[in-house]
Amino acid sequence: MKLQPRQQLLELWEAIARTSYREKAWAWGGRDSSNSISDAEQLLCLMYPAAELPGFRLDTPDETADDVLEALENLGDSVEIPRLFLRLFSHYLNTYTHDDGRPDFSGGSYFRPSAEGDEVTADQRGIDIVDSYSMSITLMLSMLGFLKVFRQSVRREGIRRQIRELETMAGDRLSAAMVGMLRSFSVNAFEPSSPEGEALLRTANQTGAPRRRVLDDFQKRLEEVRAGLRDLTIGSGVVDLDNPNLLFECGWSWGVVKDAPAVETNLQVGQQPKGIAADTPYLYFTVNALVGLVDLWSERTRVLGLLNDDQQRLAAALQLRWDLTQAYWRTVATYGKGRWPLEDIPWRTTDGKESDYYSLGVTAMVVQYLARSRAGDVDLNRVAGILEELAMRARITRRAIPGDPPVALHEPGVRVNLAGTEELGPPLIWVVSDFAITLLKRTIWVANVAQSSRTRERLHNLADQIWQHILARQFGGGLHKGLWDQPANAFPDIATRHEQPSWYFTERVVEFLVSLAQASGEPPLRSTQLFELASEMLSEAEHLLNREQVLRPTRPGQHLRSSVSGVQAGLQRARSIIGERPGSAIALITEALLELERQATARENASEAM
Repeated sequence: MKLQPRQQLLELWEAIARTSYREKAWAWGGRDSSNSISDAEQLLCLMYPAAELPGFRLDTPDETADDVLEALENLGDSVEIPRLFLRLFSHYLNTYTHDDGRPDFSGGSYFRPSAEGDEVTADQRGIDIVDSYSMSITLMLSMLGFLKVFRQSVRREGIRRQIRELETMAGDRLSAAMVGMLRSFSVNAFEPSSPEGEALLRTANQTGAPRRRVLDDFQKRLEEVRAGLRDLTIGSGVVDLDNPNLLFECGWSWGVVKDAPAVETNLQVGQQPKGIAADTPYLYFTVNALVGLVDLWSERTRVLGLLNDDQQRLAAALQLRWDLTQAYWRTVATYGKGRWPLEDIPWRTTDGKESDYYSLGVTAMVVQYLARSRAGDVDLNRVAGILEELAMRARITRRAIPGDPPVALHEPGVRVNLAGTEELGPPLIWVVSDFAITLLKRTIWVANVAQSSRTRERLHNLADQIWQHILARQFGGGLHKGLWDQPANAFPDIATRHEQPSWYFTERVVEFLVSLAQASGEPPLRSTQLFELASEMLSEAEHLLNREQVLRPTRPGQHLRSSVSGVQAGLQRARSIIGERPGSAIALITEALLELERQATARENASEAM
């Protein structure tokens, strides 16, 4: 691939520092002004790489890399940067805490009225939303990890006391976000003959099989999910699924669902707000919840011990919902023996809405499953075809013509109706405009688990094309140079040109670069054919080396000639790496064989000359 994640991240950090820290003051807010999500996204642009990549650590001043300090020069030196972070953490946690001590997870300025001319009310701006829960889980875990490590480098009692206070506030916010997630989970059950049931069966039945046969088989495949959902005991999503004839769907609504019961816990989460969200899953919010929740059971979270016992119990309840939701959508998306429902683009939801963005959302859940199960290349190639088609349909790898409808996926974005918000004012929508970067993230996910070098090369080529499109959408000059998002750069038909960066889009670019950097640290793809070839070559080379040592033995106390000694060392190295890097082993074996051939030729020439 043409991407260089470390260099790209360093350049991005330099741009973030230049934009965010001006005249020794942090400038909060971007295109949509400050809210609990945007400010978290802005912080995560720095915190996420620092938490996930060892080479970008900022919590141990003596070990901060020189190129990292150069990129963040505008923020200060290795000692000043962590102290600045303490001030930023304090500002964020205090700003988004209500007067009664309850953490604030409102959507604020990200809410939009459904009808032009309507205005979002103050009560509506204060509604909690799943995106804020998900983003807060990731940010609080990054924050807690940073504080835990940085504390070891601090001697001053005043700073250590500040760290303890921040850990308490961050822990409380994390707990409240987990509780909010539990109360936002939704299971929607319906009759097969209902409009929702007919839509679901129509999506599943890609071969035109008899309806009754499809219904019976579909129900059978979902038996385990149904049984797991019946075992839910806390939070929302507890419904009666004892009737085996009912169809259902599960996932996350956009916020705390209407009539969601309070979660009983000893944790300090404040008063749990009344829910107003429609008790039905939303694809966009379900995918965002699944992506954010994995941080709760990541290796870093476990190693640093970031969750206490009560939080572990909440995390276990969320993981059960995560597993059930994954299993449900993967079953629906890949149902049948012919074409997958996922391959029938665009995806159609049970309420009759269709969009390429929904196809991308369902693809994310299928990809997560394939990554965990180390799926074969037959399935991965099918997913690769879906990603390629989505890139073309969204005019990322194909040129857009004037008035092309797919351009609306990028600007203004996909409108998601927030059913239930009309209780507090005009109906609201959530605008989603991250199609391109989300598509790139899914492409890299699939490439990372592909076993075939051909499949991986295919996906890397697609990723390069998408990345070129995304690069074109950077701000090209001025204070915000190097940040995102300016879609008018890639689509001349878009008249709107933004003056402020989008932390919503930029943070997702950072997530992608971090995942790419992490993948770069994994062992390269091992080819079975290369391994077998390397083994055969190594066997021949070791045999020839043994013959060379017999034909030219050394006298007692005499060392091997340097050339033969080098061959022996090279073959030993090849044997030690042949399992992980057969290609590199072949290169070493080839050098050894060439040297042994030179030795044999020299010996034959000397024999003929006698």
